[in-house]
Amino acid sequence: MQIDIITAFPKMVSIPLGESIVGRAISKNLVRINTHDLRDWTEDKHQTIDDTPYGGGAGMVYKIEPLYQCLKEISENSKWTKQLIILTSPRGEVFDQEKAIKLSLIDHLVIICGHYKGIDQRITSLFPISELSIGDYILSGGEIPASVVVDAVVRLLPGVLGDIDSALTDSFNDDLLDCDYYTRPEKFKGIAVPDVLLSGDHKKIEDWRLKQREKITSKQRPDLYKKYLKKLKIK
Repeated sequence: MQIDIITAFPKMVSIPLGESIVGRAISKNLVRINTHDLRDWTEDKHQTIDDTPYGGGAGMVYKIEPLYQCLKEISENSKWTKQLIILTSPRGEVFDQEKAIKLSLIDHLVIICGHYKGIDQRITSLFPISELSIGDYILSGGEIPASVVVDAVVRLLPGVLGDIDSALTDSFNDDLLDCDYYTRPEKFKGIAVPDVLLSGDHKKIEDWRLKQREKITSKQRPDLYKKYLKKLKIK
């Protein structure tokens, strides 16, 4: 998989994505991540990437020229047939685990880190661009959302996690949150690990964990629990 990230602040994505699981995936050549400074595609000495909006109003807007040149170069140099361009934006569809799974199947993902009041909308007439949000709140820029998307997607790629079951049993994969977990020591300050987890009976443990997941989800995320129950009825 190849991921190209277009940003006005390259270090905000290159540094965090060079660490932990994503960093190891890069070093193993399981994913290639390129960070592009949008200013490299400007032609004026001030490297201007934004301007005031037509019609007036507060804020600034990404200029179309550098964004077009950057996307054009990335697309022309791409060897992949399946390419998707995403703009991080508060007005986009909300990102979730289901979308992370779908994006992990894309060969070439291009992410534009949204900023200011957005981008010159004419760029969407020249390139197919989908908008994506990580939640109903506003950040100072799209670099953190881009990093969130990349992290969630890359960990799903084959060979990235040592144990793929770890990803398959994460919260949200089946509309349930994850259960509680315990590790050594068996007792701490008089608090013991639940007996069922020490029983060695894998069926009982599996049933206990499912009940825990249902209980936690119904309490913490009743909206997800309703989706889960609906799917059970369909089955």
